[in-house]
Amino acid sequence: MAEENGDKKHDPTPRRLEEAREKGQVAKSQDLAAAIVLLLAIVLLLTIGRQIVADLFEYSCTMLREPLLIVPENQEQDGLKQSAQSLFHATITRFLDYGNPYSLFYFFILLMITAILANIAQIGLLWQPEKLAFDFTRLDPVKGFKRIFSMQSVVRFLMGIVKIVICAAVAWYAVESSIGEILHLSENETNQIASFLVWTLLMVTLKVAVALVIIALIDLMYQRWKHHRDLRMTDQELRDEIKNMIGDPQIISKRRQIQRELATKQRVQGTQDADVVVTNPTHFAVAIKFDGQTMHYPVVVAKGADYLAFQIRKIAGEHGIPIIERKALARALFENVEIGQSVYPIMSYEHIQMLADVMAEAYRLSGRDHEANGWRRSRQTG
Repeated sequence: MAEENGDKKHDPTPRRLEEAREKGQVAKSQDLAAAIVLLLAIVLLLTIGRQIVADLFEYSCTMLREPLLIVPENQEQDGLKQSAQSLFHATITRFLDYGNPYSLFYFFILLMITAILANIAQIGLLWQPEKLAFDFTRLDPVKGFKRIFSMQSVVRFLMGIVKIVICAAVAWYAVESSIGEILHLSENETNQIASFLVWTLLMVTLKVAVALVIIALIDLMYQRWKHHRDLRMTDQELRDEIKNMIGDPQIISKRRQIQRELATKQRVQGTQDADVVVTNPTHFAVAIKFDGQTMHYPVVVAKGADYLAFQIRKIAGEHGIPIIERKALARALFENVEIGQSVYPIMSYEHIQMLADVMAEAYRLSGRDHEANGWRRSRQTG
């Protein structure tokens, strides 16, 4: 019933998570980077803001004293243009002064780097240039209407209301203790009033920024939980995913069968060139070949146990190769000599003597008595 109803009860596989990431579907809080940047900006203003404001005040006074339109030379259009360009260059140079640690250049560069790192910390490095392409489906009014009145939009709207309420409560809590001082500000000097209001505003904004960061972190955890829940899989989806990762079981079975057949063919393909097959009698079979002109000792050209032994005996019968039962010799050859190896010096002298008798008998059974005599002479010489 779970599968028929499409219940997603299985956690997403790593492959499904990777595919979703490739499509740009990642868990991310839209407000976290902005909240962190706001918090950092307030902290910087509380620490170095006085120097920045002093620099701006000094520059403003300089600009207000600049007789841009009073100088006779500036009455001409070209003179006015040159003076404006000169002032613009001086402004840019002043605020992008690399040698001044309190310049706005470092202030905004630090905020930009923080915004980038805040996004990377959430989703890592993700390059999606296709997301910049124009999507005509976004112009569909039906889909747009569904997006506006979807459950996700309702949740986002409610979250926005909750954020406003929390920020308002935090701001009220931050200002409440200073209401008495605010009511008596008229008794102070103008500069004292301005200093008090700026400091109070910064402290209220700082507390609101901290609240926004906490809300954004909670939202990030919710987005990750929701992303993981949305990617959960049904029984059928899980089976399809496993099938895509490791392949269809029938195809795997067929592939293994082909691999076994190829392995079997490789293990027994030298049998047809053998001079004799030594058996034990059904468990082991070892095919031996000897060429007196090119070999000093016989060589194992094929061997196998059980099913492979049956295949070796079958090929030997089809090609008229003698099959001789020698239990001890067959087991010794199977366990000690690999395909393509000579029996000497791997085998003991006793086993080599037994193999010599088997080779001589195989030659006689094949009607090759002259080769049997040659084998005896080579064995005696060896």
